[in-house]
Amino acid sequence: MRPETPSAGPDGDSADTTGSPAPAPADADRADSSDRSDRSDRSVHVERAERLERTAGLYAEDAERLLLQAAAHLELAGRRERATALYDRLLAGEPGSAPLESPALVRALKAANLWEYGHEAEARAIIDGVRLSAPEAPEPWEIAAEALAAHDELDAAQDTFTEALTALGGDGVPAGAHALLFGRHRVRRMLGAEHDAWDTLADEAHPADVPLDELHDPGRIWSLGSENPDELRAEIARINAELGAYRTALSRPFPVAVLHWPAPELAELLAAYPDLAAEYPSHEDHLATIERSLRELSASGTPNLGIVPATVPSYEAFAASESTTPADPSLLPQYATTLAARGLATPWPPAAGEGCWCGSGERYGGCHGAA
Repeated sequence: MRPETPSAGPDGDSADTTGSPAPAPADADRADSSDRSDRSDRSVHVERAERLERTAGLYAEDAERLLLQAAAHLELAGRRERATALYDRLLAGEPGSAPLESPALVRALKAANLWEYGHEAEARAIIDGVRLSAPEAPEPWEIAAEALAAHDELDAAQDTFTEALTALGGDGVPAGAHALLFGRHRVRRMLGAEHDAWDTLADEAHPADVPLDELHDPGRIWSLGSENPDELRAEIARINAELGAYRTALSRPFPVAVLHWPAPELAELLAAYPDLAAEYPSHEDHLATIERSLRELSASGTPNLGIVPATVPSYEAFAASESTTPADPSLLPQYATTLAARGLATPWPPAAGEGCWCGSGERYGGCHGAA
């Protein structure tokens, strides 16, 4: 119901008929500024989603990756119906497109999105189907379990995390499944369950100085319902630090990417286009230049850096699409940007204990990541 217009007070000013103080002008300005900022952020996400959809139309082989990124942007923009339409488009398939690499992931993302705008029954049915399909990758399991946990279905979330760990790794820690261990630990703490073997594994695998038991203290988690601004800020900061990277990675803008030519590809490139030899004196110099360039960009404050793998056939096809010769050195950065826009970039830097981006088989910290 529309509120009544305040009546005039004895001095001709509007009288407050609600009994509440009128907002201070500074508060109103801040609220208005925040609203404009939110609208601007949503607009940016919609624009990025539409750009990704256009790119997916140009590169059918990358459509799954690109449309998942587009859907993530639409969710961040609050356009959840449009995001669902993209998930449905992926699941239905398109003429000439390859089968989905991870249909379970798409279904899990769709379910999590549906639940956020009132389609609980459909979301539950999809999650049940994902669990029954026993995906071989951890991401669909994680998204399904976290969707349940987000809606206070803690027992079902615990069961889903446990099923995932059992299906993927038996009694050990499955590769890439630390998020499942940590999520299960958090849910079990909220349920008041006693530690078990997987909780111990989660404690051992957790890299932060603060123990998981403290991070997952139900008192801290439930304090998000507190009206104390300091408590809320502290918990929000903690949650931001703990958020899983998967959906964030999906929604990231195109990275600033550097080309990486594997040794056989670089040899083929220079044999076919010797004019490019000035750009690549040797393969060792090429690898050193990649690391040096990325470190310089990072030091200058450039975020979201990545490396894209280059191949001669792909480069020649790109040159043909640009109606120019592959021997033109100015084409190389455009080629890198296009590969990144197609979602082919690997984030840089890798963790010190992960394999080096150069493909040597050594850990990054002992290879190009060495000081």
